[in-house]
Amino acid sequence: MRNASERIERPGFSGMAGIDTTFVLFFLAVEFGRSVQMFSMDGFLMGTTMLMVLVLPYFLPSHFEKPEFATWLMGRGAIAVFGVGLGLVFRQSLGVVLPESMKYMPFTLLIVASMISCYLQFYSLMKLRLAK
Repeated sequence: MRNASERIERPGFSGMAGIDTTFVLFFLAVEFGRSVQMFSMDGFLMGTTMLMVLVLPYFLPSHFEKPEFATWLMGRGAIAVFGVGLGLVFRQSLGVVLPESMKYMPFTLLIVASMISCYLQFYSLMKLRLAK
């Protein structure tokens, strides 16, 4: 049995940097699937950005124990693949099922999710902590 000071805490909603960056990753993947054509410069840059948003949040500071890297990466990879697939479906449905004016909705949601994530990350880094 573990001592109370050695207790492993599992991340909840306010836990490891995963919830807010997951929304950013999802909307970036949807925008990637909606707008990117193969072998273009914007596709390369967006893909590189998506790869960074996929991997780098694991290394953000956290008070909670981090899960195994491969398991964490597999879950986020599944979210990215789902987002790209949803973006491809979204592109095919524009003008047929959805009005053409909704073309930039994934990018708008990406900007909102990024702003919220940026605020939460800076708040958690600059939050005053009492000395023990």
